[in-house]
Amino acid sequence: MAKARPVALPWLVLEGIGGPARRGVQMVLATAALAVGVLAEGLNPRSWRRRTLRAELRRTLHQAIAGGFGTVMITASLVGFGVVHQAIRWLSFAGQEDYTGSLLTTVLVREVTPVLVGLILLGRSGTVTVVEFGATKAGGQLDMLEAQGLDPFSLLVLPRVVALAVAGFTLGVIFLAVALFTGWLTGWFGGLVQNAPRELLTNLFAATDTAEFVLFAVKLVVVGALVALVCAITGMSSTRAESPSHLLPRAFVRGLLGILAASAILSVAVS
Repeated sequence: MAKARPVALPWLVLEGIGGPARRGVQMVLATAALAVGVLAEGLNPRSWRRRTLRAELRRTLHQAIAGGFGTVMITASLVGFGVVHQAIRWLSFAGQEDYTGSLLTTVLVREVTPVLVGLILLGRSGTVTVVEFGATKAGGQLDMLEAQGLDPFSLLVLPRVVALAVAGFTLGVIFLAVALFTGWLTGWFGGLVQNAPRELLTNLFAATDTAEFVLFAVKLVVVGALVALVCAITGMSSTRAESPSHLLPRAFVRGLLGILAASAILSVAVS
């Protein structure tokens, strides 16, 4: 029996460098391809005639919005105290209250809210998607669906992506409203704010043009859809030997990088 030839060290180094890069590129391409499929199928009215698809959409929407509501309320309250209140406080000390809206637009609306809402969706709904899809793949149910002539993409992936996109926008609006109110309320109790909450909203809207609001909405929708896409691919590409303890950290890292990258790219594209 011939002995296996040892692999030279330079080839091992190249494999160690190129392997993660190749898998990362494959993940990006798979996410982009799946996103194109979601757009094509989601905009087709005939895709939503199936009762099972609409039922899955409603179930995922309820799980994402109701499940993430409490976390959004707590996180937004902390952000309102730590970001909005501090902005009001230091700008009041400097006599620059008129710049409160500009600062909150740059920090809270453009960057903080979409990223934190994406992380909440990733932790609350993304993990559920990874576990369910991983169990479906390991149990052979995907093969059974294909053998019956059913498309797993239309039945499983499409409603989840649409549901998390809608949930991302909904939770983002709630997050922003709670953070602003908590910041104003804290400033009012501390004697830093004498005006009604509408004054803070007036400054915010005056400093925010239409493009900023469009960017805010697009970021929330893209981040929610991206979380669903990444978690669906991670779960459906798993093997039978991989348990949730292997899949969940992988999905979290991929989802985190995707959220930060999408937020940064959209911010740079609009600025």
